[in-house]
Amino acid sequence: MSMLSERKEERLYKQVLENEIVSSRTYNAYLGGAVAYGLIINIIMCATCTELVLNMNPLLFIIGYFVCALAGTFISAKSDNPVISFLGYNLVVLPVGLVVTEAVYWYGGLSSYIVLEAFVYTACITCIMICLSILFPDFFSKLGGILFGCLIGLVIVELVLLILGVPQNILTWAGVGIFALYIGYDYWKAQQYPKTVDNAIDSALDIYLDIINLFLRILRILGGGKSSKK
Repeated sequence: MSMLSERKEERLYKQVLENEIVSSRTYNAYLGGAVAYGLIINIIMCATCTELVLNMNPLLFIIGYFVCALAGTFISAKSDNPVISFLGYNLVVLPVGLVVTEAVYWYGGLSSYIVLEAFVYTACITCIMICLSILFPDFFSKLGGILFGCLIGLVIVELVLLILGVPQNILTWAGVGIFALYIGYDYWKAQQYPKTVDNAIDSALDIYLDIINLFLRILRILGGGKSSKK
């Protein structure tokens, strides 16, 4: 089982004190606020960090990305303190933001019609999937194993096609479907955990990553797989 799956399961069973439980409204306010925070930070990075990203050593960038993302995921998974979990959340948001910044740059920047269109589509799909997960919880409760298997298969096939230099148009659409469903599933899953601020932040990380992956794939589809930069 992956680290991501383990951290989700641990959240269900870890002991919480009664005074750590908050109301559903407060819990979802922290959940939504943390997701929005991550996305806003990424937008700010897209507006201010393009030169930094373009001038970074690719090898150092890749190493730094994986070190920070893995460290952030581990900290978020193991901590019961919302402040420390939020630190872990930021360790994921920042390197992911650099990836998003580079992608947005190659498709014309924040003012590009393609980027704006991708943002609107992502926002609409996110809202729809969250609403569907509220209306049809039984359906989304059965998707965990299916989505995880599909995601692993998608990653493996994408890597093989990348090595072979084969276009991935169909797989990009498949990725959109998988991460759209993951948004609904992870929102449903978030409602099953003890309603603490720490769990809200941990769940926000799951949903944030779903949204970012969805956005990047929609951006690739709208851009026809080609950047607008010469």
